[in-house]
Amino acid sequence: MLLKTSLRSFFAHKGRMVLSLVAVVLSVAFVSGTLVFSDTATGTFDRLFAATASDVSVQPPKPAEDEEQQAAVKPPTVPVALADRVAAVPGVKKAVGQVMVGNAILVDPATNKLVGPTSGAPTLLGNWTDTPRSPVAITSGHAPQDSGELVLDADTAKKAKLGLGARIRVENSAGRHDFTVAGIATFTTTNPGAALGFLDTATAQQLLLGEPAYTSIEAFGDGSRSNDRLKAEAVAAVGGGYQVKTAAEQKAENTKQIGSGLDFMKYAMLGFAFVSAIVGGFLIINTFSMLVAQRTREIGLLRAIGGSRRQVNGSVLAEALILGVLGSTLGVAAGLGVAVGLIRLMNAIGMDLKAADLRIGPDVFVAGYALGIVVTLVAAWFPARRASRISPMAALRDHGTPAEGRANLVRTAVGVLLTAAGGALLVLGARSQKAATGGEYLGLGVVLTLVGFVVLGPLLASAVVRVLGAVLPAAFGPSGKLAQRNAMRNPRRTGATAAALMIGLALVIASAVFSSSAVTSAGSQIDRSVGVDYIVDGGRTDVTPEVLDIVRRTPGIDHVTVQRGFPGAKVGTADGQAAKTRLVAVPPAFFGTDFRPTVDSGAVDSVGHGSLAIGAAFAKDHGLKTGDRVTVDYGRGRTQVLPVGAVLAKGGLFGDASFVGMDTMAAAVPAAEQPPVWTFFAKASSGTDVAKTLSALQDGLKEYPQLTIKDQAGYKELVRSQIDTLLYLIYGLVALSITVAVLGVVNTLALSVVERTREIGLLRAIGLSRRQLRRMVRLESVVIAVFGAVLGTGLGLAWGVTAQGVLRDQGLGTLSVPTTTIAVTLVSSVVIGLVAALVPAFRAGRMNVLGAIATD
Repeated sequence: MLLKTSLRSFFAHKGRMVLSLVAVVLSVAFVSGTLVFSDTATGTFDRLFAATASDVSVQPPKPAEDEEQQAAVKPPTVPVALADRVAAVPGVKKAVGQVMVGNAILVDPATNKLVGPTSGAPTLLGNWTDTPRSPVAITSGHAPQDSGELVLDADTAKKAKLGLGARIRVENSAGRHDFTVAGIATFTTTNPGAALGFLDTATAQQLLLGEPAYTSIEAFGDGSRSNDRLKAEAVAAVGGGYQVKTAAEQKAENTKQIGSGLDFMKYAMLGFAFVSAIVGGFLIINTFSMLVAQRTREIGLLRAIGGSRRQVNGSVLAEALILGVLGSTLGVAAGLGVAVGLIRLMNAIGMDLKAADLRIGPDVFVAGYALGIVVTLVAAWFPARRASRISPMAALRDHGTPAEGRANLVRTAVGVLLTAAGGALLVLGARSQKAATGGEYLGLGVVLTLVGFVVLGPLLASAVVRVLGAVLPAAFGPSGKLAQRNAMRNPRRTGATAAALMIGLALVIASAVFSSSAVTSAGSQIDRSVGVDYIVDGGRTDVTPEVLDIVRRTPGIDHVTVQRGFPGAKVGTADGQAAKTRLVAVPPAFFGTDFRPTVDSGAVDSVGHGSLAIGAAFAKDHGLKTGDRVTVDYGRGRTQVLPVGAVLAKGGLFGDASFVGMDTMAAAVPAAEQPPVWTFFAKASSGTDVAKTLSALQDGLKEYPQLTIKDQAGYKELVRSQIDTLLYLIYGLVALSITVAVLGVVNTLALSVVERTREIGLLRAIGLSRRQLRRMVRLESVVIAVFGAVLGTGLGLAWGVTAQGVLRDQGLGTLSVPTTTIAVTLVSSVVIGLVAALVPAFRAGRMNVLGAIATD
């Protein structure tokens, strides 16, 4: 009987459930689409690795932590003779020496443009080998036969418009080398988006490794032994030190590397989908609250004829379950479209995935239905609970729910407590000395202040709406006065509707404050600390001496400053231990004329005289001070004992890096072991036109498209564009929750119009025109939207300001409040209100006066 009653009630009010259904569908679609995309991408790479991995791979010893930088420049290798030893292992049918590196680039000399992906997937160069499981097969031309030929993968050749006979250039630390495209190779399995180039083995070894060697030995079994046994015998044959991996281990390692990047995207999108689900919960709460209020008499009759509170509660929850199941089903189906859209987005940035390979695992259905049903049931529980507490006599006597004075007192106490606790945590976070501790305070403070504002929303509605709507009676007459009072009539409904919009706009404002502060802080640090005029970044490759010579010879350049980084370096501490630090070797001009860091103690020019400069946080954490003598470990057993000559202030341009003089470093580290130059700087001569010199630099380096050449203004703009890219991504993800919030405003107005049908008829009967009635609905919508925007702006400012305070010593030293963004947000809330009211206002204006008055 309960199910039958719920089904009848649900389908009798199906029109009023539509927008709640849409909210559930959107949230579930985003979650299921993200999971389908993630499963599809992971499955695609699994198939790639499974189809191409050798049975056993013998690789160089894993580089130590202090050798990782050197390994990135000159890949570790295995000797050529090792291939014969592996081939002699019982059960090995074929052993192939492979060269494959990712530290070179391809350039089209005709256009001086990069060939291959410029971001994301790598450009890989190696030797052409005939293996049983090659990822590519030559479909045009032939394999490289001498030192002047190269085979290019078909996808890259098509994008770069290169064919057989075309000239192509390889650039790496060994210099620039021209080749002719002798063959085009097509992927036999999925193309992960990388660009592949193949040379003959001798050329690949000399050009890419600088010696006769391989980066790995790939062994393929004859089927007589398992891969695990083949691995054990290979280990015995090659001796200790080498990494020996089976096909399964290779697949697991590669999948882990790919998965780390995909997981970040996956969990970020799921996080925003969860936010939109919460926002949708407010919409569902309002829908069922208003339906319960409109069905008070019906509920009273059910109670009067013997229906229990439990049955009434169950009836409302059963309707919510139907809504959740239906919304989840449609959402999972719509998620396939979301997944296809994500695949096309990934294809646009270089990853080759196919929509036909969609993988739909059980996790998609579990997560989709769990989200849709749980959110719907939890949201409906509150109005269901209120419905069950309506007595039969109260329901038959009054068309509405009884007042809950005691509940309001509890709500006030809980809301104030949560908001105060959250605010206190935000203050503690902003004042915290450690970013990690401050981040924990910030996260907890965000949750508590958000929940506190949601709880206090109905109480704030009366006061804030009264202020926001004060101008309406004077500006719009009776319509304005009625709109203000309608918005204040049911504070709980207004608060819930505004809270949905508040959440999305709070994220927008907080992100805007953070990004604005980051851009302003970077700009002020550059103005305060940077004396050089140009910054040149090598991109994916190290800077060659030829590039440095071109810059030095450019008219208008006074001098060039290079730096060499030791990310794995360690410095001895006061307790006798060694702590890892980002150590940079710099010439005397670095702290002479090129950069002006703020110093807590000591003198920064001491770096040029054999001293070490360390960051303030590093000094504090490890008990170091100016004058202490410490052991600097560059790696590979290269050490020095140096005095601490300067302690750099927190929050500076260089973070918590340590600095040593280039000559000092050279006394301990041989030139062959010194890391390459990845970024360098140039200063213009006095009186030189900086803009003209920049043009001359760009013209001189036009054959090196991998380089990024910026003056100070250009570098600031580059920083801004990078931060803006992240900001726009956040805006795009938040747009889902804002869309759901707008649906919430539409839903509230539409149901309130139905609820106030008789009232609207009476207003029309006493002279209110259709135009005035529509204006009343629109103004009510605007007031609710602006109320949500005001709350969201307040929360977002608090969160953004706290985030800047937490990261003040990590480079965000300047707080910048984006007043333009705030103004646009508030104005946009008015537009949202007007758009949300279009359909409800139209329906209200078309009501038949007599029919509306006669409505019970």
